[in-house]
Amino acid sequence: MKSILKRLGLLLVTLLIISLVVFLAFQIIPGDPTIKMLSIDEWTPEKAAALRAELGLDKPIMQRYFLWVIGMFTGNPGRSYGYNLSVSELIAGKVSITFALSAMAFALTAGIAIPLGMRLARNPGGPVDRVVRVINQITMSIPPFFIGIIFTYVFGLILKIFTPGVFIPFRENPVQCIIYLFFAALAIALPKAAMALRLFNGSISAEAGREYVRTAYSRGSSRRMAIKNHVFKNAIIPVITFLALALGDIVAGSVIVEQIFAIPGLGRLLLLSISNRDFPVVQMIVVIIAAVIVTANFAADAINRAIDPRMRAR
Repeated sequence: MKSILKRLGLLLVTLLIISLVVFLAFQIIPGDPTIKMLSIDEWTPEKAAALRAELGLDKPIMQRYFLWVIGMFTGNPGRSYGYNLSVSELIAGKVSITFALSAMAFALTAGIAIPLGMRLARNPGGPVDRVVRVINQITMSIPPFFIGIIFTYVFGLILKIFTPGVFIPFRENPVQCIIYLFFAALAIALPKAAMALRLFNGSISAEAGREYVRTAYSRGSSRRMAIKNHVFKNAIIPVITFLALALGDIVAGSVIVEQIFAIPGLGRLLLLSISNRDFPVVQMIVVIIAAVIVTANFAADAINRAIDPRMRAR
């Protein structure tokens, strides 16, 4: 319990440091947001000063930071310069789309790597194993955005399973929404699944040569039964840790792939906000993504300790 509390404290400190760095980075960038929010005809020094006071930009920088942190926890992290809306209101509808895409990509990563790794472990070095290894090596070297372009061309333009660039919200057509997100999620998942599969195969090979497995063979267990009853539970530990760590990369990958499929999630909003110099929106999205990555690292360590007695013993 003491170790868990210590790590939770470290997690919170890390998130606070990240939020401070992100906030300060955007404060030192030159530019006057009042010029963006007021038209040329409306802008006057008096109106600009009044707007800065309304936005809290007339306060000392550290006071603004603490107010911003408090605002994040209370659901009021500021107002968008470009949309003149609450940042939380603007982001709320986008977070669910990005997280749904990330969750689907994570499920596909685990759903491809683990069953396929178990299947290949039964007959290592066979024809299927060799073919999968070649495909796996190629898949690992292709970035998700390029796979997304291929999927858009093949499944969108040629096979017409979905219409490229036309995202249909879940409430309008759940089936078409899931199909659209599926191909984007698969583009994100394939490289990660290839990495997880390679790690799983290596872990199975290492565990299969250990003494306890040879003992299982001497007692009459087949390779299939030995892997299922003895090897799997130990070989899966590094894979679970990898998948937990990969969650942060999957969320970051979702932000990129959303551009290819024109999915109105955090990724598209982030790029639009960067081009419009809408820094309150940008810094909030960056903090959300950073928080997911840091939390995923914490979860990976916690899972590793929970399932590996050697880690607990330390």
